[in-house]
Amino acid sequence: MNENESDHGDGHESDTDDSHHDSDTDDDHGHSSHTDDDHGHSSDAGDHHGHDHDHHHHHDVETLGFAVVTVSSTRSLDDDSAGDAISAAFEADGHELATRELVNDDYDGVQGTVNRLVSRDDTDVVVTAGGTGVTPDDVTVEAVEPILEKELPGFGELFRTLSYDEIGTRVVGTRATAGVTDGVPVFCLPGSENAARLGAEEIIVPEVSHLAGLARRDEADENDAADKSDEVDEDDEADEEPEATGE
Repeated sequence: MNENESDHGDGHESDTDDSHHDSDTDDDHGHSSHTDDDHGHSSDAGDHHGHDHDHHHHHDVETLGFAVVTVSSTRSLDDDSAGDAISAAFEADGHELATRELVNDDYDGVQGTVNRLVSRDDTDVVVTAGGTGVTPDDVTVEAVEPILEKELPGFGELFRTLSYDEIGTRVVGTRATAGVTDGVPVFCLPGSENAARLGAEEIIVPEVSHLAGLARRDEADENDAADKSDEVDEDDEADEEPEATGE
């Protein structure tokens, strides 16, 4: 990670009433008001939407194990302000630190570390900080992208949009990216403290429980099905128990 990079380059209508659609009075043509809309949709549509919303978040993971990887050839974990900011954002939301690691700006080192972490049972999300700029030794994106099974382009797009408000056109120098591998979301942030805090607090933490749940949805569904099957087997065994004879 280049310490001379920009802050985020790597480090990071008014409401009016319509006189023809007054819900409290008859309209000019004598049509009476209804709680249903013009297409016959009943007023319980909001409840239906609420049900869909709850179902959509059924797989959210409430407490995540997170891993933070700082990519730098000059820093140590003792002066890792970017890693500190990421960890603080996750912990403030009730998630648990699985590990924090430091790796040099090295393609094989970065790729091997991320690969190892996504295989850990206690790690539900991996966040890297550093190596997303344009200097020759910025290799985090090159190392991580080949192992991503699904990319999340919206993350980088939103990160750059939010960063623009702080650093303007210098945002073109950041290649922050994200994706999913082996059911684990992986986010690559710049190595500056401001960029790491922005990405973690404003984007990753608000969405990561949902993303982690979706990424492992099939696995979770299989576990739910297995639990239900066990419950049915237990009920069947209870029904088959012979009655006491009283002898």
